[in-house]
Amino acid sequence: MLITFLSKAVEQAIPLLFGSTGEIITEKSGNLNLGIPGIMYMGGCAGIMGAYIYENSVAVPSPFWCILIPLLSSVIGAGFLALIYSFLTITLRANQNVTGLAITTFGIGFSDFFGGSLVGIMGGDGQLSVVTSASYFKKSLPFADNLGRVGELFFSYGFLAYLAIIIAIVAAWFLKRTRSGLQLRAVGENPATADAAGINVTKYKYIATCIGGIIAGLGGLYFIMDYTGGSWTSGGFGDRGWLAIALVIFATWKPNIGILGSFIFGGLYIAYYYTGNLGRSAGELFKMLPYLVTIIVLVITSMRNKKENQPPESLGLPYFREER
Repeated sequence: MLITFLSKAVEQAIPLLFGSTGEIITEKSGNLNLGIPGIMYMGGCAGIMGAYIYENSVAVPSPFWCILIPLLSSVIGAGFLALIYSFLTITLRANQNVTGLAITTFGIGFSDFFGGSLVGIMGGDGQLSVVTSASYFKKSLPFADNLGRVGELFFSYGFLAYLAIIIAIVAAWFLKRTRSGLQLRAVGENPATADAAGINVTKYKYIATCIGGIIAGLGGLYFIMDYTGGSWTSGGFGDRGWLAIALVIFATWKPNIGILGSFIFGGLYIAYYYTGNLGRSAGELFKMLPYLVTIIVLVITSMRNKKENQPPESLGLPYFREER
């Protein structure tokens, strides 16, 4: 039971890790993107749409294209929403909170509509499903079956799970060890000072927000292809997008800590399945645990008031160069 629980916790953790890593990169530029839940929805929907169209246009789907087309579709779909958010908040200086919520509403509505009606639009019937493409995404490492419980716990996941961890590690290294990462953090802390130092604030904000959105979109693709096995269910993504944003606070804006945090959140998210006969009320309380833990971490970090554990100073604030 313990091995099964840990494996299921990892499966729950990967979408959260993609979403939190993308949001951390975005917030390091000073943009607070509450559109992450909608962007993750769009990434998953665009990916399954691309896979479905490809599978129904060829007689024998190729493994290469079954992986590449959903990936590219997810990147384009999530990147498009992130670009819209960037244009509205960076160029037009719209309110970031309102814009993010609008992006979430649009992304969820768009995905639920096309995810539920694409089969009918293309002249078919039944549920939107891409089992063939999903089988390639879910394929575990070839030696996993030979390692028993160790293989089941560490090597039995699809390539997107390992990609999420790699991206988080690279993001942590980039933000802390590279010149561009230092400049990105400078933009998020004090864009006026960064601008005076010759850093292109607009460019860094656009790139960070779009790349962050694309990474978050891969979390939606993982959920569709790996977790649900290539089947679309309207509303099935649940509140994972909001959990990813909460995880950013838990990780204190550090992608490497987000790896551990995502596994903890993943375990807490499914803990109510293992509550036995405690009843439905106890199950609902267990669902609340990730948010409760986030609140506790937020209170503790605020009381300690350490600079490295605080959000960027200019987070959520538009930058007006004329006021510099």
